[in-house]
Amino acid sequence: MKTGVRIARIVKSNSHVDYVARVIDALDTGNAPAEGDYGFARFVSIPLTEIDVIGVVYNSELVNPEYGSFGPRLSPRADLAVLSPDYLSEQGILLGIILLGWLDRRTMTYRQAIPSRIIPVNQDVFTMDDDEMCAFHRSESEKVQLHYYSQVITHTKMFGVALLEAIIEQMETRMGPEEKTRLAVLRKALVWQRTIGGLRL
Repeated sequence: MKTGVRIARIVKSNSHVDYVARVIDALDTGNAPAEGDYGFARFVSIPLTEIDVIGVVYNSELVNPEYGSFGPRLSPRADLAVLSPDYLSEQGILLGIILLGWLDRRTMTYRQAIPSRIIPVNQDVFTMDDDEMCAFHRSESEKVQLHYYSQVITHTKMFGVALLEAIIEQMETRMGPEEKTRLAVLRKALVWQRTIGGLRL
C-alpha cells in the first residue's frame, strides 16, 4: 500500500518517458492534495504490477476552457458546483512528469533507467517522501547517483538544467559529506552549462 499522498492521475503521454497527469481536486476526492504536494522537481511514484515507476514533475499547465469565452454567465460559480459539476472539473492543473526509473517491490531495489513498462491512463500518481527519494539516488555501494542526467537534459529541454539544480538542492541537505562534495561538482557543471547556454542566446 502506498504511503505517499495521491496527487494526480495519468491522462496521456508525449513519449515513452514523458507523461501528463491531471491533479485531482475536491470533485475527485474528499482529501485533495495541497499545492506543495505537486510542485516543480517533486519526486513521484506510479504503482504498477510488481514495480513502482519513479518520476519527477518538470512542468505544469493550467487548463481553463472558460478563458476566452465572453458569453453571459448563466449561473454563479457556487451554483455550478451543484448544477453542473462537470463544467467546473474541466478546469484543472496538468503536470508534466519525466520517468527516471523504478522500484522493484519484490526485491525492494531501485533502478535508474528508462522503464520498459507503459503506464496506462487513469493510473494514480503518489508523492515520494525524503527517505524514498534518497534511496532512489543511492547505488549499492551507498554512493550518490544520477544516471538520468542526460535523459533529463534531452527530454525536458529548457527546464533540464533548472530541474537538475532543484534535484541537487533537495539532495544536498540529506546526503553525507562525501556525497555533498560530488553533488557540488555537478552543480558547478550545471551553472557553467546554464551560463554558456545563456551566452549563446
